[in-house]
Amino acid sequence: MTSRYKIRLPIINLIGRVTLFMIISFMFYITIPIKTTSTVLVPQGSITNIISHFGKHGYAVSKIDKYILWIMGTPQSGWINIGKNRVNRIDFFYKIVNGETKLVELQLIPGDTLVLFFEKISKELSLDATKLMYYYNELSRYPEAGIFADTYHVPYGISESALIRFLIKESELKYKQLSKKIYGVYDKKQWEKILITASIIQKEAASNEEMPLVASVIYNRLAKGMALQMDGTLNYGEYSNIKVTPERIKNDVSRYNTYKYKGLPLKPVCAVSADAILAAIKPANTKYLYFMRQSDGKHQFSQTYNQHLQSIQKRKRDLR
Repeated sequence: MTSRYKIRLPIINLIGRVTLFMIISFMFYITIPIKTTSTVLVPQGSITNIISHFGKHGYAVSKIDKYILWIMGTPQSGWINIGKNRVNRIDFFYKIVNGETKLVELQLIPGDTLVLFFEKISKELSLDATKLMYYYNELSRYPEAGIFADTYHVPYGISESALIRFLIKESELKYKQLSKKIYGVYDKKQWEKILITASIIQKEAASNEEMPLVASVIYNRLAKGMALQMDGTLNYGEYSNIKVTPERIKNDVSRYNTYKYKGLPLKPVCAVSADAILAAIKPANTKYLYFMRQSDGKHQFSQTYNQHLQSIQKRKRDLR
């Protein structure tokens, strides 16, 4: 055996031992548990940025982990369900790549105002209601109705600004689709008038079936130059579900008070449904000018004031 081979053997042995040590160390490293929460926020961006984000938020990660994550696949973004508070490294990164995004269901009820909606979701998602309203006012052209009354599924942990952007974007898309389907175009000024009318319908109608009838009363009164005199227009903002009293009618000087001012309010008063929008676009063909809620919750519609007085008297008799 030449001296050259005698030198090579120790080097080969050394390389083998180092390689074996590295493999054993790596196998040990990937089984080291990571303390985590049941859901983890994975930011958008490169793998390096994701690992850096984990490190800054107290996760026991190192530079090696970016190679592990790279081998595992493309990470998701958003809040990911981990399921446990302590998992080994491989399971942790497997969840980051293949786990399910945690979604939360949000429902904006037709007729509700944003004050109520934002208070509700601030509790459900641990968000700041004031910030939600701030971003909404920054991004929407409507004080109300800029968010379509619907059910939404959003990632848990979403920020206030991202949530509002998503809700407004989805609502604008819905409005645009409806408008183009009916009118062929999406004229935002025209659509605002539709939303204003739809919001009054939403507040006043006792059911979806009544909506075209309520719409006809609105348009008939406007055509005759009559004040709408509808309580629903005073259920705006913080007054969403508060009963309208004679004192309120007398003292509210806002343009939402259709007892004081003729015509439509300047802006929508609440979130609206597709049924209310369609009723505003296609009202029933009637001569009704009045309606009065009866004891069964439904409305009695009338063409004349005398007929309306009879409905009022019937209501009073029912209450006795």
